[in-house]
Amino acid sequence: MLAAVPFIFLPKETGLWQNLAAGLSTLICLSATWYILRKPDSGKLLAGIAATTCLIALWPGITKNPATALSAAVVYIFALYSLGNFNTAMYLNRSSDEIELGLQRTRWAALALIGISIASFLIVRELPSVSSTALLIIAAVAQILSILWSIYQQSNFHKLFCIVLNALTFLAAYYMMDYDLTWLGSLIIGATLLLFLPRSAFIDESQENWWDIFVNHPGRVTLVTFFLLCLAGTFLLFLPGSAAARPIALIDAAFTAVSAVCVTGLIVLDTPNDFSFLGQAFILLLIQLGGFGIMTVTTVAMHAFGQRLSLKQAKVLKSTFNSEHDNLVSSLIQIVKFTAAAESLGAVILAALFYRVGCTGLDAIWKGIFTSISAFCNAGFALQSDNLIPFQSNPLILHTVATLIIVGGLAPAVVLIIPEWIRGKAISVAAKIALVTTVALLFSGTLFFLVFEWNGALSGLSIADKFHNAWFQSVTLRTAGFNSVAIENILGPTFLIMIGLMFIGGSPGGTAGGVKTTTFGVLIATFWACALGYDEITIKNKRVIPETVFKAVTTVVAGFLVLLSLVLMLEVTQQISLRELIFEATSALGTVGLSLGTTGKLDSIGKIIIMLAMFAGRIGPVTLFTLLSRERSSNAKHYLDARINLT
Repeated sequence: MLAAVPFIFLPKETGLWQNLAAGLSTLICLSATWYILRKPDSGKLLAGIAATTCLIALWPGITKNPATALSAAVVYIFALYSLGNFNTAMYLNRSSDEIELGLQRTRWAALALIGISIASFLIVRELPSVSSTALLIIAAVAQILSILWSIYQQSNFHKLFCIVLNALTFLAAYYMMDYDLTWLGSLIIGATLLLFLPRSAFIDESQENWWDIFVNHPGRVTLVTFFLLCLAGTFLLFLPGSAAARPIALIDAAFTAVSAVCVTGLIVLDTPNDFSFLGQAFILLLIQLGGFGIMTVTTVAMHAFGQRLSLKQAKVLKSTFNSEHDNLVSSLIQIVKFTAAAESLGAVILAALFYRVGCTGLDAIWKGIFTSISAFCNAGFALQSDNLIPFQSNPLILHTVATLIIVGGLAPAVVLIIPEWIRGKAISVAAKIALVTTVALLFSGTLFFLVFEWNGALSGLSIADKFHNAWFQSVTLRTAGFNSVAIENILGPTFLIMIGLMFIGGSPGGTAGGVKTTTFGVLIATFWACALGYDEITIKNKRVIPETVFKAVTTVVAGFLVLLSLVLMLEVTQQISLRELIFEATSALGTVGLSLGTTGKLDSIGKIIIMLAMFAGRIGPVTLFTLLSRERSSNAKHYLDARINLT
């Protein structure tokens, strides 16, 4: 895999000596691969020479960019360090079974392919034909390793599945090569291999069904179902009947589908003018399915047809929805009923309000249905080119949409106990954190928007309308994406407040994104306990267990790391100000849908990055880091405490 690195990263204009050095590095690397397990000392020496030769071949290109030079130096030093500490005996003793060794080779090849693909995107960006070919070749090598490994499997299905999957992903990568997206095709191949490789080469007979590849891991179930829904949505929106006039480009259809499924609302096309009624209906269907989640729809449908969940399916759903098996199906049915009731009521009210402002009967009904579902699912799609700006002086429409956003952003179980909370009755700690945090963020966001934008985005409105629109913008920042005022020229303080609110998002169990209000509430409680010197974190006489705090910290750190990576990729590839890119990336990751006018400026690469951001935000950044996790038994060992000074 690494033998092709010199040719992948060679610049477009190279001298003869660079090509010779690259070829020599490749040959030496291949020799090192053969020697490393047979004659370790010779293999290590050859590998070191190959790395040095590769560095020499790429030297002219590396020295042009300080960041690239630093990265190359770090990788070179790490490679030499790893070679020095490579223990051949440990590697050979790890597994004496040829099938298990084949699985290890395939897994490491997939990991190397992913790393090389990402590096080629960040460093080279536009790959020459030689580099693209070299990248595609090592992708094919990784696929061949997986096919060779699958031959040892007893199940004919696994052999056929592996061959078909590799063929489809390779054809997709080959197709992307014509659009200078070879790096993305190779990345998809590596990620697909890594996703579907089992943890062990030995497959239990009870796992012969094709769906066992998915259902044994909650994170994979979430990722695969949303990914398939995005693919289906792309196909539907790419159909000629979905376009109002001119045909819709494939990248724009994919972007709109991902935005709808991930209930984000970022758009590259004008929804009311570029999509036909059929296209708008497809978008609404994707919003509804994305808001519900495929697993919710499937489970309720199975129950309606009298089918029961298997133990594996129940286990995955329990892990996904944090619900016990006894009340899992009833809880999901309650969600569907509550959603249908809320959206229906909202549609009726909005249709009447749209009719009052001049829409025709059928137009008012369609806008009422579309806006109600979009608002409840926190999607942000609207059938007005200027979103809800035409209704900024209509408080009834604004507050109806805002109510749907709030209700959809909260879990149905939390919404149903609000009357008890208002009457002062005891409710669960989790529900109270979600409600208190939501109220605090809504009112503080309104206050900040009023103070900072009184003579800015709110200028020209009456005093009453300023309060109405400030409240609406505070609500919609909770991952909804509607806007009733122009936000392109907001002030710096407002920008920071909006970034914070979008990153926090809504509550768990609802349709909103972000790191969630409960996570924010737990971190605030942790800060308060540490500031006052308490040994334990308590909320309403209930102790917050350390595991909850760990999960809260992990969620925020994972979200920040993903956001940082997204901003870095956008900054490298787009000629757009950093302020706009940060806002766009945060909006996409938080599945908010607000934009400073940046979405229309993105090129194909930028659109793909934002699509990845929306997808990551919908399934959750933590899920991305746990896709390859396995169930671990609790560690009963007790260690001595380590005291670490932090100040």
